[in-house]
Amino acid sequence: SMKDTKKLRTIEGVVEEALPNAMFRVKLPDNTLALGHLAGKMRLYHIKIIPGDRVLIEFTPYDQMKGRITRRL
Repeated sequence: SMKDTKKLRTIEGVVEEALPNAMFRVKLPDNTLALGHLAGKMRLYHIKIIPGDRVLIEFTPYDQMKGRITRRL
């Protein structure tokens, strides 16, 4: 729902590794690694993501290690 969106943290990261099932290991600015899955819209438009790409990854307050990749930069 819309009222939940403000709780999301969006961070710019760099894709380190592509994993099965549209999952990616993403390095964050503080050098931690997070797991990101590809947002549905990106899958829909077949946006290809490869290691080295800069992406935006969205985290909920509940899980800072797993996020959703919302766009390629």
